[in-house]
Amino acid sequence: MIQEFQLRALPEQAISEQALKQFIGREKGLDIRTIHSIRVLKRSIDARQRTIYVNLKVRLYINEIPHDEEFVRTEYRKVENSPQVIVVGAGPGGLFAALRLIELGLRPIVVERGKNVRDRKTDIARISREHKVDPESNYSFGEGGAGAYSDGKLYTRSKKRGNVDKILNVFCQHGASSSILVDAHPHIGTDKLPRVIENMRNTIIDCGGEVHFETRMDSLIIEKERIIGIETNTGKIFKGPVILATGHSARDVYRWLHSHGVQIETKGIAVGVRLEHPSMLIDQIQYHNRNGRGKYLPAAEYSFVTQVDGRGVYSFCMCPGGFVVPAASGPHQIVVNGMSPSNRGSKWSNSGMVVEIRPEDLQNDELRMKNEELGFADDTDSVLSMMHFQEALEAACWQQGNMRQTAPAQRMVDFTRKKLSYDLPESSYSPGLVSSPLHFWMPPFIANRLSKGFQQFGKTSHGFLTNDAVLIGVETRTSSPVRIVRDNETLQHITVQGLFPCGEGAGYAGGIVSAGIDGERCAEAVAAYFGLSVPQNCF
Repeated sequence: MIQEFQLRALPEQAISEQALKQFIGREKGLDIRTIHSIRVLKRSIDARQRTIYVNLKVRLYINEIPHDEEFVRTEYRKVENSPQVIVVGAGPGGLFAALRLIELGLRPIVVERGKNVRDRKTDIARISREHKVDPESNYSFGEGGAGAYSDGKLYTRSKKRGNVDKILNVFCQHGASSSILVDAHPHIGTDKLPRVIENMRNTIIDCGGEVHFETRMDSLIIEKERIIGIETNTGKIFKGPVILATGHSARDVYRWLHSHGVQIETKGIAVGVRLEHPSMLIDQIQYHNRNGRGKYLPAAEYSFVTQVDGRGVYSFCMCPGGFVVPAASGPHQIVVNGMSPSNRGSKWSNSGMVVEIRPEDLQNDELRMKNEELGFADDTDSVLSMMHFQEALEAACWQQGNMRQTAPAQRMVDFTRKKLSYDLPESSYSPGLVSSPLHFWMPPFIANRLSKGFQQFGKTSHGFLTNDAVLIGVETRTSSPVRIVRDNETLQHITVQGLFPCGEGAGYAGGIVSAGIDGERCAEAVAAYFGLSVPQNCF
């Protein structure tokens, strides 16, 4: 017999299957000897009150053994003799597009400018050790995209739950823990995600697709307003319609599209800092306990959002028990991001703390002067203006960091009081920190709103506004600074046929799962472009 229950348990009652059996036996009057297996279907932590509860949905196998897998498998067919589709970029948008193409009977040719996910590690390590950034192999470029080595968080606010479930199940099929199907905020971890990505690549190749690393798309081949292929830096030409999933840091792609008349438009972004606290402090605040998380709870998460002077100020990509990492994708830049290993076991917790920026915010004389100082043209009316603003801010940060990957930083209360920090707390940021007056050199429409936001967050969460926390500059790559305009129905570019802008870099996603969903949608649009019928997704 199979039974399902909704439960509300204490953390120590939900920590293991045996503890859960005993709790359920007492609560439901069941003989625990008859419970052969418990499968947790959903799990979330309710920390709103001093007593912490774990909300669970469980499936009990009573006097029987489960024979079904914990996830749903997708069947992939052989496509070596099928029409080919070029997928530019091997991030989540590109990988899920390629896998969905195989499902639909099309052959993906994946072209990735960076290295495979394992070889990237050497170049990423050099950023901290030697302060050298390889412009083709870094935290942004390479197999797996920006998410591969910056956390692997799978939480999304997307309302398309069926598509979300499909993405999570595909991850499980390729080696991710089935816990991602259960947890309210699923997370794979930077230590586990690379192997999952390798398995996805192997599926693509085993089915007859191709994956080409260190192969950068240098131009699209356009004939009579139709894409027929791409040219690459290796001299190879690949023919076929193109799913363009290059990620939010491929600025050379945006420049090429703009200079060749392929329509793009500027869009708003969010810019700010990485805010790092001791994880023990965040645990104490979020769990209302001076002893922190204790033995039975995970590293605590938080989420803050407010409005300051007509713009959103909010936390972004929160990494409990994690690290701050150097995420520049080229020379003369400092960009920071956050990541967590699967156990979320470091002694720090961080998140992006960012301010909403709209294109009209760039129309001010002070910003024009700053851009001129840094060698960027006054082009606030250009569709690339937001991208140039990112570049200028990252260059200013690099200068403040002594022209290395040493990041400028300031204690949190000092920032709100406009004081230079004369010393800095210990940090997870391995290239090192240098004390800098972020309140002074960051644009006032960012710094002032951040300061007011921190003060509001400190009032609602006692202890959050503290000089034990440090601001590390700058967080600029929260999303794409442009949108590659596409038709809402066909997902093709509005003027160039055979081009399918995809994922976060095209301006249509904001994380691993949403990029994966968009990749699948673009694959389905390509199948329709070929005149194929698209079966409904089984999820």
